Amino acid sequence: MMRLTVALLVLTMTLPGCAALSALKGEPDRDVFELRPPSDVPRQCGQGRRAELVIEPPKTRGTLDTDRIMIRPNELQTQYLPDARWGDTVPVTLQTLLVRGFGVYDAFTHVGRAPLGTSGDYALISEINDFNAEVVGQGAIIRLSVNAQMVNEMDARVVSRGRFTATAEAPTTRTADLIPAFDAAGQQLVTQMTDWGLRAVGVNPARCR
Repeated sequence: MMRLTVALLVLTMTLPGCAALSALKGEPDRDVFELRPPSDVPRQCGQGRRAELVIEPPKTRGTLDTDRIMIRPNELQTQYLPDARWGDTVPVTLQTLLVRGFGVYDAFTHVGRAPLGTSGDYALISEINDFNAEVVGQGAIIRLSVNAQMVNEMDARVVSRGRFTATAEAPTTRTADLIPAFDAAGQQLVTQMTDWGLRAVGVNPARCR
């Protein structure tokens, strides 16, 4: 048993990080991709800091609760890219984008995955409906859609509801064309959701600079 443990440790140390882990799990090596928020530049809304915002982990169905990149050949079939994956699961990927997207605005005292104290002032609760590429002819349409609610944590009151959809076209179904289209659609989605979220807590996003 000791010899086996030592052999596995040596294999882990001699292979590149992700490749080593994949090899030990019996999985193929896949390129890892992350999406970007619309901007990381701080924006001032001129109304003083208002509230603490908690971005709850988004919910979704089992086929999307994974780090695999979904592609749909038709409405009833689900597949995953064989050579690529996200750096986190789809729900964690969206949660990270929203934390960074809302975090640039000075309208919030704190934006995070958990409250600093026992509870925040507002909680953003969401459900991911689509986060996939749909094959159309030789290319694909990236489709992201999310239902969201902004909840006042003091009295558990829903102050606003929204449904958000973003799309982007990829000229082919090659990974090199799909990922930039996912990135463009993700930035559209986060922009829509941050504008809605600011309005939900009484901030006009058009006045944020």
